[in-house]
Amino acid sequence: MFGILGGSGLTSFAELEIDRREVVRTPWGEPSGPVTIGRIDNVPVAFLPRHGHGHTIPPHAINYRANIHALKTIGVEGVIAVASVGGVRDDMQPGAIALLDQMLDYTWGREPTYFDGPDRPVTHIDFTLPYDPALRARMMAVANKVGHQVIDGGCYACMQGPRLETAAEINRVERDGADVVGMTLMPEAALARELELPYAALGVVVNHAAGRGDSKHAISTTEIGRVLEVAMNNVRALIVSFVRETGKTA
Repeated sequence: MFGILGGSGLTSFAELEIDRREVVRTPWGEPSGPVTIGRIDNVPVAFLPRHGHGHTIPPHAINYRANIHALKTIGVEGVIAVASVGGVRDDMQPGAIALLDQMLDYTWGREPTYFDGPDRPVTHIDFTLPYDPALRARMMAVANKVGHQVIDGGCYACMQGPRLETAAEINRVERDGADVVGMTLMPEAALARELELPYAALGVVVNHAAGRGDSKHAISTTEIGRVLEVAMNNVRALIVSFVRETGKTA
């Protein structure tokens, strides 16, 4: 069963034929909400919006440990994360979808590991490739086969939020190698790695990052909403295609 972690603009998944909603208790507290479990073309899928079903949980306050642990507990074997991002690189234009391949982490104060406490050994996971290469390859192959427009690769800079960035901060992350900027994929991706849960992420570009393009002087939240509506339809179509193709080969 695949798990889908929805971000801003993806708080529901209309294509999912719902079987049940499950409240999952974890040793790390409550996840963002009940996990919706259902099927796409009879392939089991679990869906959890990381900001809560009413989009009420800001990025820094998400219980990432509970969310990932809840998906692992109910039998999820791989996670597709969806995140709205600002485009830093020139080709990361509003509406583009990137299958991310690298990460920069600028967050602070979040609970970053399950291996924390006097009864747990210090554990250093390998995070050279923060997204699962095999899962990425399968998703990219489906996108190419079905004809979905997806950019192969992109370095995601995870900022603390919930405010948007300054133009100077975007200049900094660009110098560091970032292609897009967001607020939610860390420590989420690292926690999935700790639980040996394959994890891939789709970065959905909803605006030019601060100081870029039509965000040179300000970022328009109205325009973000317009782009989100169209882009998330494309994301859902891509995920449906991926689940269908996975079901054919299962």
